[in-house]
Amino acid sequence: MNSQIIDTIKQYETIVIHRHVRPDPDAYGSQLGLKYLLQHNYPEKRILAAGEHDYTLDFMDFPDVVGDSDFEGALVIVTDTANTERVDDQRYASGAKIIKIDHHPNDDAYGDILLVDTNASSASELVYELFTYGRDHENWTMPDSAARLLYAGIIGDTGRFLFPSTTQKTFAVAGELIKFNFDRNELHNGMYEMDRNLLHLQGYIYQNFVMDESGAAYVKITLDVLKEFEVTATETSLLVGSLGNVKGLKAWVIFIEEETEIRVRLRSKGPIINGLAKEFGGGGHPMASGATAYSWEEADRVIERLIEICAS
Repeated sequence: MNSQIIDTIKQYETIVIHRHVRPDPDAYGSQLGLKYLLQHNYPEKRILAAGEHDYTLDFMDFPDVVGDSDFEGALVIVTDTANTERVDDQRYASGAKIIKIDHHPNDDAYGDILLVDTNASSASELVYELFTYGRDHENWTMPDSAARLLYAGIIGDTGRFLFPSTTQKTFAVAGELIKFNFDRNELHNGMYEMDRNLLHLQGYIYQNFVMDESGAAYVKITLDVLKEFEVTATETSLLVGSLGNVKGLKAWVIFIEEETEIRVRLRSKGPIINGLAKEFGGGGHPMASGATAYSWEEADRVIERLIEICAS
């Protein structure tokens, strides 16, 4: 599959790379890491990264401004995005051909060429594997900028190597990436340092989460709470794993209220919860998923189902 992807890349003058909405480090890492990797090895091509920028990822990099004309006859590559509804910038469908590179369950098998491996820790790890094939067969080399982004993507999606998705291969890839010239301390600080108001909200989560005897837990962060702590819904993404250290906890959900919907962020230390996310129009990994609720009554149904899953 890597050979087919590289052969396809070589055929196009313009390549537009997409990732999912509400990006995380792996979305940026795989998308922008691939961008710099391709720019470095094919300097004659136009390589663009599409999608709305998330300011919480300023420390990583920035996408490009992509015009409608850029998609004419272009190759589109979508990284780290399980289904078409979550592709940031729906113009992705107006390109000439689509390549999907992802590590989520392939429930929506969109695209003309698919590289999907649910055993990979991250889409960034898959991009690194593409690089190794290119290195061995096409004399590819990797710039430091790409190595930095791919490393960040792997760190982000493995929770600093703590999540079960981390494999021996993941450690080996990270070990290769840290050989490149970039400041790991600066990168880690950008990923994990928090403003005081966010830390205060984390304290609120610790004080107000509710845990059932089944090992299911939840906390509701309303608009009023966000305003009280002066935190945006986007910034709360850094707090999703906060309850992971609670003894006896099996799985948890954090609800973040927005103006028109409620974000549902599910995490687990054992029970499979992506099926629950799908029940509410979402999806994701077996132990890290997301969905959307449109009322607190619907959010309560998510809690009921999570308790059932943990109890079984």
